[in-house]
This record gives sequence, C-alpha cells and structure tokens, in this order.
Amino acid sequence: MSETEISADIPDWSRESKSARSWNPSRSLLRSIRDYQNARGLFSPVARKFAIVRHRLWSVVTGADIPINSTIKGGLLLPHPNGIVIHPQAEIGCNCLIFQQVTIGATRGGIPTIGGHVDIGAGAKIIGPIKVGDHAKIGANAVVREDVPPHGVFVANAGMILNRKQF
Repeated sequence: MSETEISADIPDWSRESKSARSWNPSRSLLRSIRDYQNARGLFSPVARKFAIVRHRLWSVVTGADIPINSTIKGGLLLPHPNGIVIHPQAEIGCNCLIFQQVTIGATRGGIPTIGGHVDIGAGAKIIGPIKVGDHAKIGANAVVREDVPPHGVFVANAGMILNRKQF
C-alpha cells in the first residue's frame, strides 16, 4: 500500500469529525448514528432516544435515508448527502466516499456488501447481492449489476469494468 492510499481496513475517524462551530449536516447525521450504536451503560436508553431524535432531524435536513442501525464502518464521507438511500442490512466498509442520490438497496436475491475505501459517484445504484471490492470506484449514474473486484473501476449505465488490478 502506498503512503497516499487510504486504508480499507482501519477507519480514519477524522473523516467523520466536525468542529464545534461548523455547519455540517452529513457529519451530524453520522454522529447521531454512531451515538445510537455506541450507547452503553446506565443512561444508554436516554442516550439512544436522544440520538434517535437527532437522527430524525438530520435525516430531514440532509434528505438522506440511512437507517440508524446500519452496518457502516468508520471513516464514511458524505459530501452531499441529499437523496442517499442505504438498505438497513447493507454493509459499508471503512473510509468510503458516497455522493448524492446513491442507492444501496436489496432485491429478492440479496443485499450489497461494499468493501473498504470505495468511492461511489453521484446517482449510482448498487442493488442486489453485489460485492464491491476494496479500493473500487463506482462512476456517477452507474447501475452496478455484477460484482466489482478490488481496485476495479465500474462506470456507465450498461455497467462494464474498465480496470482490474490484481494483487
């Protein structure tokens, strides 16, 4: 792995952090999800209820449909969260980047699994029992209908893999 390559296994939590004075709805939405999932101890029922209220608020503000019980590993970036839809049982790996209007959904055949450090362009659709490998890139408006190998680049509505990098 080169020095500039982002890890697919170790979450970079700084990608989700926000400063106290910044207006960043996508990071506030992610913080509410993390607070709900990590609530422990005596006050966890209260903390979870508060996280649910915040999650609902930030879901409306961002226009994103990301369930509070989603399986999302650390380091997720949502630069423009408007219209993002993620199935509650979909798995998202570490340090992914998801742009606006992306759908990660299920069919009768199954649910997608997204590897670590995957970049998903605006308007992309990943639906069904699809596996997207680590460090893959999904182009804008791509409709993914087949597995994408690690380091693969998947573009176009017809869906074709342009690059297969084997390790």
